Amino acid sequence: MKTQSVLFITAIALLLAIPFLLSQGLVDAAIQMLIAALFASAYNLLCGQAGMLSFGHAAYFGMGAFATVHAMNALDGTGLLPTPFMPLAGAVGGLLFGIVAGYFSTKRSGTYFAMITLAIAELVHALAPQLKDMFGGESGISAMRMPAWGFTFGSTNEVYYLTLVWVLLSIALLFLFTRTPLGRLTLGLRENAHRLRFLGYNTHRLSIMVFAISAMFSGIAGGLQVVSNEAANYVLFDAHLSAAVVLNTYIGGVGSFLGPVLGASVMTFFGYAVSDLTQSWLLYQGTLFVLVMMFMPTGLAGIIASLGGLHKRFGVASLAPLVVLSVISALLLSAGGTFVIEMLQRMLSQNYQSLASLQTATRWPDILLFGQSWPPASISTWLVPISLLAVGAVMGYLAKQWVQILIQREALKSESNQSEKEVVE
Repeated sequence: MKTQSVLFITAIALLLAIPFLLSQGLVDAAIQMLIAALFASAYNLLCGQAGMLSFGHAAYFGMGAFATVHAMNALDGTGLLPTPFMPLAGAVGGLLFGIVAGYFSTKRSGTYFAMITLAIAELVHALAPQLKDMFGGESGISAMRMPAWGFTFGSTNEVYYLTLVWVLLSIALLFLFTRTPLGRLTLGLRENAHRLRFLGYNTHRLSIMVFAISAMFSGIAGGLQVVSNEAANYVLFDAHLSAAVVLNTYIGGVGSFLGPVLGASVMTFFGYAVSDLTQSWLLYQGTLFVLVMMFMPTGLAGIIASLGGLHKRFGVASLAPLVVLSVISALLLSAGGTFVIEMLQRMLSQNYQSLASLQTATRWPDILLFGQSWPPASISTWLVPISLLAVGAVMGYLAKQWVQILIQREALKSESNQSEKEVVE
């Protein structure tokens, strides 16, 4: 059995076992990770596959959410659209709005396209509080999950499995779409739209179709969000949600189909785990995004693919030092960066500034961090992060040099084999 098949089966088994392995709070976090993964996959169809960078994809996520919440209130989870099928209403809402918005957005490309998508999302975000019948005003709209098919959908585990089924099915359909002739044509939009037009294709119509399909699956993600939360608010149209899906997609790897799934899952869990520990968690997300764009433009999926290629090329024994050095480097750099950020966040906070102004002594008050007091004016305090960052940088340099050593060894071995072959001949 191929390694990819084994990994796929293992991942599915792990997803099915999550409610039995984790607490209810973590299961809630897993639901949000699944929804974020689907949203990122839908966005990647437009951005990664077709090369159209959208800055306002929250509009279609939100439209799907409000279409679902209205369907839940109107149909009560019975009839032709029981509770398990409610995300279909989100698909219709996202699709219809995506067709309209896509028609205007795709008349331009590049930066102009991105600005139009941002303008549409901001327009919807501004109008939503005023259209109370449709979006519920400031308080939003609430709904209830109704029983269906013998399930009450009152427990977190039932909602998790419903979300899991929809996410897996949607991601599978997105993958199949990328393998169709139409899906292959979207690569032409990214690589050379002028060439497609020269060959006789209607690129505007093709762009609208891709845009609408991406919006439809974004609407499904929004519908799942409403099924989970039983409420929808105009905050779903906020720009931070559009920015989050861009960040998740690029951190995961915009050039890989499953890269955005990985990025969205990791970053959603990161926000869930870190937001209660520090007020600067958004700064960490932004810093991580900048570092990925600077040093790892292929994202997390690119790193995994590179490790897989090196494993096949050099073997486990030769790759082990590289992995150890890279992990140590990442941990040290993360520790040093965290120390600096947390110290500065506390020093610049209003409470600390007020406390410092009340001190009669000249030195600043100590800062409690990681269970220890640190005098901010002391050189020894700042030597700690400087040392961590310096050693981490050295470890990263050694990891890079180890790769060069492996390549040189392979080249010398190849030359030696070639020489032996020539002598034999």
